[in-house]
This record gives sequence, C-alpha cells and structure tokens, in this order.
Amino acid sequence: MRRFPLALLISVLLLFPTLAAADVLKIVVSDTIQAATEERIERALNRAAADKDDAVVIELNTPGGVMDAMREIMGKIIASPVPVIIYVTPGGSRAASAGFFILESADVAAMAPGTNTGAAHPVGPFGGDIKGTMKDKVENDATALMRSVVAKRGRNVQVAESAVLESKSFTDGEALQQKLIDYVAPNEQDLFRQIASKPVKRFNGESITLNLVGKPEHVLEETLKEEILGFLMNPDIAFILLAIGALALYTEFNHPGAVWPGTVGIVFILLAVFALHLLPIRFAAVVLIFASFVLFALEAKFATHGVLAIGGITTLVIGALLLVDSPIPEMRVKLATALAVSIPLGVITVFLMTIALRARRNKIVTGREGLVGEVAIAQTALAPAGKVFVHGEIWDAVASASVLAGERVVVQKVDGLQLFVEPAETAQTTTMA
Repeated sequence: MRRFPLALLISVLLLFPTLAAADVLKIVVSDTIQAATEERIERALNRAAADKDDAVVIELNTPGGVMDAMREIMGKIIASPVPVIIYVTPGGSRAASAGFFILESADVAAMAPGTNTGAAHPVGPFGGDIKGTMKDKVENDATALMRSVVAKRGRNVQVAESAVLESKSFTDGEALQQKLIDYVAPNEQDLFRQIASKPVKRFNGESITLNLVGKPEHVLEETLKEEILGFLMNPDIAFILLAIGALALYTEFNHPGAVWPGTVGIVFILLAVFALHLLPIRFAAVVLIFASFVLFALEAKFATHGVLAIGGITTLVIGALLLVDSPIPEMRVKLATALAVSIPLGVITVFLMTIALRARRNKIVTGREGLVGEVAIAQTALAPAGKVFVHGEIWDAVASASVLAGERVVVQKVDGLQLFVEPAETAQTTTMA
C-alpha cells in the first residue's frame, strides 16, 4: 500500500473548508441610481460569480435615479448566476421610483420595518407631468418592463403596475400583504432564516433553496475609483467644477502666461465634462452658463451700472438649475448652490474684466513705448540731431526744430535706437491748443 504524502493530505484538508463553504457578498447602496451605482453593482455580481458565493445581498436606500442606469442594473440582476437579495433597510429607508423597479427584479425582495417603496410613475424634468403621446409611450414602456419582471418573480402584477401608473407607495406591511415583496425582517439573520424556509424561484423558472444562516458575510467596499466617480457625479460638484474651470480659463485669457489659471481651468472643466457626460444634462443649459460670462465681459466693457452683470448672474443661476435633466431633486443642482456660486462668480468676473480693460487703456510706462511723452534734457545742441538724456540713459535724438544744450524736449516717437523730439514749449502749446 502506497503512503499518501503527508504534505498533500494537509493541503487538501486545509483547502476543503474553503471549497465547501460559500460566502454571502453584501454591498450597501444608499444614494441615487446612476452610472456609478450601476458600475458598483456590476462589480459585486461579477465578484460573487467568480467566487461562487451563495448569494449577493444589496442593502438599498434610494429616492430613485436615472432610468437608463436602472435598466442596466435590472438586466445584470436578472442575468446573475448568483441569487440576488435586495433588502430595503434600515428603518426609515425607501426604494422609490427607480429603486422600486430594482427591488422587484431581485430573486428575493425584502424590507425592514418602517421602510416604504413604490412611487414609480415616470415624470418629466423637475417632477413635472409628461403630456400627450409622449406620456402614453413612457408609461406603456415602464409598465411593460414592470410586468415582464414581476410576473416572472411570481409577484402581484396589478399592484406593481399601480405604483407606475398611479404613483402609489407602500409600507413594508402593505408591500408584503399585496405580494410585492417576499419578506419583512428586522435584520439580516432573521431574513436568512425566513428565506431558508421555502424555495426561491429564479427568473429562469428554477427553484433553489438558500440556506444562508451562519454563513460568512463579506461587505464589498467602494473602490477609490468608485468613490471619486460618486463624488464627481454629484450635480452640485459638477456645476462648481464647471464654473470654477470657466473662471480660471477666463483669467488665463486676460493674463496670458500666468499658466496656473489655465492649467486649473482645463483640469476642472475636463472633470466637469466627464461627470456631466454620465448625467442626463441639457446642452442648452451649458450654453446659458457660458453666455453668462459673455454678459459679465460686456458689463465690464460698457459699464451698464450692473444691468448686464445682473443678467449674467440670472442666466448663470437658470443654467445651473436646468443643467441636470432629472425628475428627482437629489439629482439636480440645488438653488442654494446655484446662488452661492453664481453671485460671487459674477462679481469676481466683472471685477477682473474691469481691471484688465483699464490696464489696456492706460498709457504704457515701461519699455521703449514708455518713453513717448516723457521730458528729456538735451545733452548737446540738436540741429536737428544730437544727444538727449531721458530715463537715466543717453539717446540719439532728432528734433523738429533747433534746440540748445540743456533745454527740455518732449519725446514724440521712438524708432529703433533713435528718438524724435520737439522743444517742450512747442509740445505744451500744441497740447493746450
């Protein structure tokens, strides 16, 4: 009988528990539904599939969000080889609007006591109602999506449709009673005990039993990339970056060669463009924002006593409020942010523009151009050529009339290294006349 190598036996014994015990992967989503949320959930589902975990738990608390991101998330949940449990928690949380759709797409839909869901009617920008044929198209599209998911999950199709068509909302108890969710549980372990009591029906019709009680649970934290992406996609942050970037570029154009304002401006605008690319924006609002800087420049040029400046500030505020085309307040630029950025920005821009214009109008006092109009002393007789002393230097000069040594002359023109001058008395008479 051959002996089994001791080292190999120990390795098998150490590896066996890892192979035998799958884990539960959990992520916490407590924000609006957007591209960053989609990327994070996709990473969690891919990680769970690669590790062959027993289930993915998504703790959800959201007011809603972007419909495109919502659809992508639903598609990934439905296609996930690992069962997905969505648990609306803690108490006081909600899965509203897009969150309701995502909740219904889960293999297991659960809520904690004191939570609510629903209010999934599609709305237009700023929460307004959609009118006419477009209203019918959007509603029919949303209800068809809801039916296709809810029916497969064995939940109440009619009640789910009422959340879309009539904006109905449901408490945890109402959602359970009307078969919109599968369980109400005060904590995860209680939820796992309830799930183990009956099979879970997957989207493909397969029934499985999930025994998750006591299984190791790992929380998938946000990566640095996801944290940065989530920060940049805050509409307030995106608007502030865009405004500061525009001001910095404006400063660079008025002070060429300063370098750092241009660098800051380019970086901030690129970050703003990246964030806004992932948000539903109105390009007309971007035009309004940049038009406000034109009004600030015109105010500095024509000095309309603040009329154009007020117009620019107003345009900037309106552009900020209209920038993100979202039906929920959490995904729009707040009025307080728009005012806090627009008013100081308008004042600073007009001030800088005024200084720049005044500087350009002022007489040049340095270099060769600065010699024009200066009084020089004739070092030799000018008849008409000779030498003059001005600005601590001796220059070759040509006078328009004969000048004696020691007399004062006024520089009229600089041509290379030669000055053209005329007697001070003549220049004074010409000026007075």
